Formats: sequence, C-alpha cells, structure tokens
Amino acid sequence: MYPDHTHDVPVQQAVEVHQPTPLPPTVPVPAPVVPVQSGTVPAVASVVLPDGRVVIGYAIDPARPEPVTAKPAVSRAAVNVALGGVGFLAVCGGLILLTSFIAALTAFISQLIVLAAVIFGGWIAVQLFSTSGHQGGTTVNIRRAVIKRNHFHG
Repeated sequence: MYPDHTHDVPVQQAVEVHQPTPLPPTVPVPAPVVPVQSGTVPAVASVVLPDGRVVIGYAIDPARPEPVTAKPAVSRAAVNVALGGVGFLAVCGGLILLTSFIAALTAFISQLIVLAAVIFGGWIAVQLFSTSGHQGGTTVNIRRAVIKRNHFHG
C-alpha cells in the first residue's frame, strides 16, 4: 500500500470455489392407494421437474374469490345517523308540542280560576248589597188618610 514501506504490503490468499453437487435422479415411486370417498379428497397429481425428479401431491383447486356483493350507494352508518337525526327531530318536535300544550293548559286553568273568583265575588257582592235585607232609613207605611180643612189626619 505504501511505496516506502515494504512490510505493509498485503499478502494475497488463494480463493477456493465450491460447486454444488447435483443429486442423482430418483425413480418415481407410485403413490400409495388409500380408499377414500370421492369428492372429499382431491386427486393425487405428479409433476416431473426439469432435472427428472418427480413431485407427488394433491391437486389443489385454485382459490375462488368470494362473489362480490353489490355495496349500497349509501353506507349503513350514514343511514343510521340520518335515521337518528330524524328521530331526534321528531322527539324535539314532540317536546315543543308538549310544552306548548302544558303552557296552554296552564293558561286555561288560570283563566278558570279568575272566572270562578269573579263569579263568586259577584255573588258575595250581591248578597251584601241586596235590597231585601235591612236598610238604614225609616220605613213609611202610607195608609188612607183623611184630609180635612187642609189638615192631615193619619
């Protein structure tokens, strides 16, 4: 590395290259026959690889995607929120009607109380100030009188 120093020169080492050892081809072994019901277990399949090896296994049907259901134009959550809003408005409208009804009923009852007081007070006033009772003046009974010579005899 350094031209002035000869002891700093790195020593090269030999590199060994390893090649993979190929496996000898195997003789295909027939699959054991197991009695099974048809339709429950897929058929046994064998595949020959390019190097001559045979792979034995069950054939698997490709995964079928589930049928896509048509999504509604509006989500269920949006529909639920809208229905909740309509219900809330209905309740608020009902509460407004209820409070209006209570206010009208209160006004009606108070008017009935005032009317009863006026009628009862009038009845009491008639009883107090009626002419059938005792009066504070003098009662004069006028009888047939005889008037002689401008003189009244009663």
